[in-house]
Amino acid sequence: MLVTRVRGLEEQQGPVPTCASTFFSALIQLIPCRAAVAPFSPIPPSEACCNSLKALGQPCLCVLVNGPPISGVDRNMALQLPEKCTANFEPCETMN
Repeated sequence: MLVTRVRGLEEQQGPVPTCASTFFSALIQLIPCRAAVAPFSPIPPSEACCNSLKALGQPCLCVLVNGPPISGVDRNMALQLPEKCTANFEPCETMN
C-alpha cells in the first residue's frame, strides 16, 4: 500500500528525493553552521555554512531536523537556514 502511494506521488511530482548521507555524516557536514543554529543565537549563517547546507541538500536537512535530538542545536533555527542562506529548498515536514 505504501509503495503504491509513493509511486503515485512520484508520478504526480517526480521522484521523491532522498538523503544519500547517514545522519552522522550529514551532521558533520553542517559543522560550519554550529554558531547559527545554537539556541537563541543572533549569529547569521556564514558563507561556509550556506555552502555546506546547499551541498547537503533539503532531504538531508530534513533527516537531521526530524532525527534524534542534537545537543546545542535548535531545530527551529536549523529549519530557518534555507531561507537565511537563500537556498531554494522545499520546507521540511517536521515530525513532532
